Amino acid sequence: MGTHISFLGGAGTVTGSKYLLEHDGQRVLVDCGLFQGYKALRLRNWDAFPIRPHRLDAVVLTHAHLDHSGYLPALVRDGYRGPIYATEATCELAEILLRDSARLQEEEAEYANRRGYSRHHPAKSLYTEADAERALKQLRPLALHRPAEIASGIRLQLRPAGHILGAAMVELEAGGRRMLFSGDLGRPDDPLMVAPEAVEGADILLVESTYGNRLHPAEDTRKVLADVINRTALRQGIVVVPSFAVGRAQLLMYLLYRLKQDAMIPDLPVYLNSPMATDVTTLYQRFHSEHRLSRADCEGMCRVAHFVRTVDEARQLEQLRKPAVIIAGSGMATGGRVLHHLKALAPNARNTILLSGFQAGGTRGALIASGAREVRIHGEDIPIRAEVVTLENLSAHADAGEILDWLRPFSRVPKHTFVVHGEPDAADCLRRRIRQELGWSVSVAEHRQRASLDALEDEGD
Repeated sequence: MGTHISFLGGAGTVTGSKYLLEHDGQRVLVDCGLFQGYKALRLRNWDAFPIRPHRLDAVVLTHAHLDHSGYLPALVRDGYRGPIYATEATCELAEILLRDSARLQEEEAEYANRRGYSRHHPAKSLYTEADAERALKQLRPLALHRPAEIASGIRLQLRPAGHILGAAMVELEAGGRRMLFSGDLGRPDDPLMVAPEAVEGADILLVESTYGNRLHPAEDTRKVLADVINRTALRQGIVVVPSFAVGRAQLLMYLLYRLKQDAMIPDLPVYLNSPMATDVTTLYQRFHSEHRLSRADCEGMCRVAHFVRTVDEARQLEQLRKPAVIIAGSGMATGGRVLHHLKALAPNARNTILLSGFQAGGTRGALIASGAREVRIHGEDIPIRAEVVTLENLSAHADAGEILDWLRPFSRVPKHTFVVHGEPDAADCLRRRIRQELGWSVSVAEHRQRASLDALEDEGD
């Protein structure tokens, strides 16, 4: 039978991460993410899973972001009944994100049917809240650095990856071979999260490449953010920030808290219009050992914003006529409450749209960042007259230099490295640097590729 790995997502794109390890008849799926962005990618979410879900023995999550966890309700609905392993914080976050994902999908399908703008009659959600609840019952928290046998002959160990609360690298040992899945690597000097753990190495490595072709700008993030807010306030405008509910929203709130503390911006109101982000923020106090904030800073971060929970409160924000900051989901403007704010605020040149990190191709965020004069929201073409600012330095992903710095100290050099989770140019740029600077055997993984690890090691020998 041997050992094989199949790339069912997260190859050729930054979304849909799914990596299937097969070893002597056992099958472990690492990550189970949603495809996002271009329509051709989103349509993959509706395809039948490449193998019968009931044939999987275990699922492991690197972290809770939907591009790594968001397909779980569909997998469980279609027959997977086994355990889903993750860190405790990831399990807590997954409960929030998957429930919200299902609810939003059902709401958007209902809204599309009511407004009649969908090409599908009727529009349907990919999965339901009931599907999400069933998936959550299969979560099994596992502590970092605590090995566990999750299938016959396959041992799992989770290692800190930085990035967001609970994020972990996945280390699987099978047949005397160590396989390391980086997941999303955090940054060594992230203001919120601890650095990714230094590791000895692995026989087979899968490394992400979201920022594989670029370096984060060497700029003072606080000053840039303060300048954006101050000039928008002088125009009597509003800064609207599409933001991921996990990680990005909390970083923005922390920076705003510090800017107010240091009198770098006026004491203007800040609104967090995301019930999910509100719930996530409280977890930073529970999982204090997983981030860098002092308890005082954590409390200050939580106090800086008014948490908007109800739909009525959210609608009232559209009546604002004074400077403010509105943070709302989602980070690439693919759905959620931020769409209503963009419809209301994007047409007015006094306002600012602040894009706070990587925007995957095909998303509204990427269109706005590219200078599009209008974007389609809820079946309407919305003009973009607001100032658009992209602040890439808020990303929770390591850039190309930081990834190479993490790889260089490996004492156990991988017999082969697969570059995953990146757009084609980013993945190939990182591949070239790993080959040229480290001299490793490396390739860019392809969607639906199935690789024999035995054959790779034979080539290396």
